[in-house]
Amino acid sequence: MNANAEFLARVTPQAREAILASIAARYGITTAQAHTEVCADGAQDLLDYLVEPQRSATAVLMQRHGART
Repeated sequence: MNANAEFLARVTPQAREAILASIAARYGITTAQAHTEVCADGAQDLLDYLVEPQRSATAVLMQRHGART
């Protein structure tokens, strides 16, 4: 399991959906496709897929869950 998948598994379903919906909207894909993309081997850092304001909100959430130092 990559770091993105581990983080998404730890957050609330509402937070996970908001993050994936933001990615899906940016790339014109479904949330399921967004999840597959960010959880795939070799995926970029989760924040690289996001734009503001979701990017900053996710960064704070990552810090709270120990995914960022």
